[in-house]
Amino acid sequence: MAVACPCGSGEGFAACCRPLLRGEREAATASALMRSRYTAYVRRDQEYLLRTWHPSTRPDLLELEGIRWRGLDVRAAVKGGESDTEGTVSFTALFEDAAGAAAAMHETSRFVRESRRWVYVDGDVD
Repeated sequence: MAVACPCGSGEGFAACCRPLLRGEREAATASALMRSRYTAYVRRDQEYLLRTWHPSTRPDLLELEGIRWRGLDVRAAVKGGESDTEGTVSFTALFEDAAGAAAAMHETSRFVRESRRWVYVDGDVD
């Protein structure tokens, strides 16, 4: 039985986000990149997160410990398709903090497509 992808797509991890995290293919849409980045947070894959972050806003390091990601709900996407050069994706990510308290983060993320590759620019957290 296939292991479900953490991004909540309903697909198996091997067919969904794993090829993106491994660099075997690029995300076709901003939504696909956002889902793969969520999966990278779940798996604490700093290398992938930094590689898919726009250089103008990319941090030097990420703190990935202390939070346990519990679910993703993609709420809306504006543009960000295969023929677009920019797009936004709104989502809610469920998590537990270091003390085990449940919480939710609502964000509208901005993405751009440069050199035929989607990257995360920044986001507004509600």
